[in-house]
Amino acid sequence: MSSSDASIKPPAKPRRSTAKAQSSAPPVQLEPAVVEALITGRYADPFAILGPHEGPEGRIVRTLQPGAKAVQVLDRKSGKVISELTPEGGEGFFTGLAPGSAPYRLRIEWPMGVQETEDPYSFGVVLGDLDLHLFSQGAHWKLSERLGAAPVTFEGVDGVRFAVWAPNARRVSVVGNFNSWDGRRHPMRLRAEAGVWELFIPQLAAGEVYKYEIVGPGGETLPLKADPLARRTEHPPATGSVVAALPEFQWTDEAWLAARGAHQAPDAAMSIYEVHAASWMRPDGDPDGILDWAGLERLIDYAAGLGFTHIELMPIMEHPFGGSWGYQPLSQFAPSARFGRPEDLARFIDVCHARGLGVVLDWVPAHFPTDVHGLALFDGTPLYEHADPTEGFHQDWNTLIYNLGRNEVQGLLIASALYWLETFHIDGLRVDAVASMLYRDYSRAAGQWRPNIYGGRENLEAIAFIKRLNKVVHERCPGAVTIAEESTAWPGVSKPVSEGGLGFDYKWNMGWMHDTLTYFGKDPVYRAYQHHDMTFGLVYAFSEKFVLPLSHDEVVHGKGSLYQRAPGDEWQKLANLRAYFSFMWTHPGKKLLFMGGEIGQRHEWNHDGQLDWGLLNDPGHAGLQRIVGDLNRLYAAEPALHEGDCEPWGFEWVIGDAAAISAFAYLRRARNGESVLVLLNMTPVVRHDFRIGVPEPGFWAELLNSDAGVYGGGDVGNAGGVEAEQVPTHGKDWSLNLTLPPLAALVLKRRER
Repeated sequence: MSSSDASIKPPAKPRRSTAKAQSSAPPVQLEPAVVEALITGRYADPFAILGPHEGPEGRIVRTLQPGAKAVQVLDRKSGKVISELTPEGGEGFFTGLAPGSAPYRLRIEWPMGVQETEDPYSFGVVLGDLDLHLFSQGAHWKLSERLGAAPVTFEGVDGVRFAVWAPNARRVSVVGNFNSWDGRRHPMRLRAEAGVWELFIPQLAAGEVYKYEIVGPGGETLPLKADPLARRTEHPPATGSVVAALPEFQWTDEAWLAARGAHQAPDAAMSIYEVHAASWMRPDGDPDGILDWAGLERLIDYAAGLGFTHIELMPIMEHPFGGSWGYQPLSQFAPSARFGRPEDLARFIDVCHARGLGVVLDWVPAHFPTDVHGLALFDGTPLYEHADPTEGFHQDWNTLIYNLGRNEVQGLLIASALYWLETFHIDGLRVDAVASMLYRDYSRAAGQWRPNIYGGRENLEAIAFIKRLNKVVHERCPGAVTIAEESTAWPGVSKPVSEGGLGFDYKWNMGWMHDTLTYFGKDPVYRAYQHHDMTFGLVYAFSEKFVLPLSHDEVVHGKGSLYQRAPGDEWQKLANLRAYFSFMWTHPGKKLLFMGGEIGQRHEWNHDGQLDWGLLNDPGHAGLQRIVGDLNRLYAAEPALHEGDCEPWGFEWVIGDAAAISAFAYLRRARNGESVLVLLNMTPVVRHDFRIGVPEPGFWAELLNSDAGVYGGGDVGNAGGVEAEQVPTHGKDWSLNLTLPPLAALVLKRRER
């Protein structure tokens, strides 16, 4: 028999007989081809041969132990030897009669010692029919508890249950240090109705490193594969999966979870600090080190101290290449070993909640990397990806695209989303690269893509997946939010599925970001010609529920840091940043700022470094950090600045057409009718006697002046406020006569003196 021929069929089972066994000689002679296939790891159904079987003379036990010198069968309860198995047909294959029907153990004599263990092939099926049915339907929301590897007690024995989807494989084996990475030792049972392979290996425990050895449909042995459902992994660059139980952690955040829906609602103040955990801050004295989750608790104090309401973590699912920033994950259920244990992540999130911080996690269902130990050609076929590269390969990122037309792939991804939300109490998922999922021609020229069944460019399978994802998340995880990184004009991204939308809670406002950064980067002399870049966003500001993102993407790939993009000298750069942040925090929409923006990082982000914390010794940079904190607190304290973030009644232009002087003025309104007035002077010229209409008489106090000396400004302003005069202006009966500081913002509100 050829070693590549894996299609050999199991023999017929021996008939049961009442004859008493007297000899340990093999009672049933197997065909040599069967024995050879077992020994070479090419037999299709190991359970048909290995383990206990009833034969004409009683119970037959067969086991494959390559390299063993001898094997005995022991009564599990008494430890008494009940059979000496006999070598048959080649290296490591032992067979013989083992009288009785009681559970047994194997005593294996190796050249280096003796091992006692239960026989993996003496146990029944691991997965129930319902598990397999739900998996095949793509609707097993606790998939991480059934597939993958988990320590369990099975039929009274402690060990590890393994299960993996590989429907086109001829053979799948579990390999690790426990079996010398020998795929012949632990071949798995195929549950053909679902294409899932399973095996219970006794005496293994949490902490074992393992992979799967897979023989593809053509008989080829594939590179060893990591477990797609692994809950832990080795520390990169190692690529093994690690057996792990569900994280054991005593949560204390019940009150937070009960109230988080209000913290993340459209009328709440949401200000998100986006973080790349590895490069926010390095351990003291170790420029190449990485803070673990315990060390990153200082991030919690920092973000909460600056008044942010949420931390957003760039992807922390295990990823082989650190330079991908996590956006090429291979283990959708495993927190990266770079930062410690899953339990340490749970504690980090619990502490965030105790400090009043929500946690948003970047999640990547759009694509995955081509690493051979991962999902690519997992069972020798395009299983998780499309076979057609016009559908299954991202040219921009050199990654593969999930085949969302498969129930099993959809189900795995949704189960991953739920795993982070339910197991780790994550408060929201920011879904990466949604636009690339929605369009079949995304970043493709004519002739490089295939239309859908109706001839259109919409990716119908991805749309159905996104709607299903959002529906399931909102049903199972009350108060959790989903946020789309979506850069096109696709309608209804943040509209409920029941109303025909995609079902996200929020959408990144990429148009606002691009337009306003274009304006921000212009020398003030030329800003009059770009005035529309600051006002156009209000044309569509309420068409979706938006997040205003100044993300990591805006400070990499040669774009420079926000500080570098600002025009002018040192003072003007920081003044521009203070004014721009003031505009952002008073503009409709939730806020997101990537780490380093708040201190005026002078160079673009480098994932191999850390933020330049030494800048805070400079009063100007320290002042920028201070105003970000004050803007966060003002945004949260003033209902007018957040209640109408997603509603047209929350905003009114007072001056939107003063392009010649690059000035802007608008009102933000609360539900109770209270107003906050915002003015921007985006030139370095002080504007004296600037009259602006207001809706009410009385004293209008300066809540914030971005030119204040405490922020590093020149302290030009209005001595804390101005009394309204009955001079009709801008359609209002009352007006203020103000001094507008240069490159600055003012925020005023009517108050008693």
